[in-house]
Amino acid sequence: MPTNTPLANQIVTVCFDANADADWFAASEKVNDLLHANGTPSRRFHVRHRAIIGWLSRFFGYYLLDAARKFGAITLAAGGRKSRLDLTGTATKASHQASQRWRAFNAHIATTTRPARTWEDFLTQHHADPAKVTLAEARRRFEQQPRILAMLAYADGHTFDPYELAAYQAGEATYAGLHWRIAIVGDALITTDGRLLKPASDSMADKFRFLNEGCSYLRSLRSSARLCAITIA
Repeated sequence: MPTNTPLANQIVTVCFDANADADWFAASEKVNDLLHANGTPSRRFHVRHRAIIGWLSRFFGYYLLDAARKFGAITLAAGGRKSRLDLTGTATKASHQASQRWRAFNAHIATTTRPARTWEDFLTQHHADPAKVTLAEARRRFEQQPRILAMLAYADGHTFDPYELAAYQAGEATYAGLHWRIAIVGDALITTDGRLLKPASDSMADKFRFLNEGCSYLRSLRSSARLCAITIA
């Protein structure tokens, strides 16, 4: 069973015009300039193998960044020309994995515990009166809820991120929709003209607004544009 991405790591998708230098060093410089963080390539994109010529192109890494091979054929890459990346396949696999996680959550957590308040609710209490409700106290109140404890305690090959509770409680389609968007957009996106797109707040609603904007932006890019996924800690 697949697990969530560790909370300590974030993925930034960096976009380049077709005629720009688009190696991962250039992507790292953009990430450092805008987020003041260092990163490493993240092999998260499936690679497209076209009909007829795909049997040959699958063995060549042209227009790809940090490609990974399986039995000699390229299967994953940290980025490359948009036309060589299988964004649909990447999203489909992430959606399937998320649906598996949600069904496990529904079977083992949702049926045995009451709905819980989300982390955003407790974070709001902290921001309203930091002296009275420290961040540590807000986290303690959030995690002492029976449903959150059950999510943290469950250890049968699954990892349930309690900070995604709002999406879990919204249903399978919402939870799967969250993760297929994250799979292709990441946690932040840098546009070809150097704009940084990211959620306006920690709320799940703002995360979805950002992800929808990121998906629309990626769709608008020409097939010759370049993408690079960077992991920052």
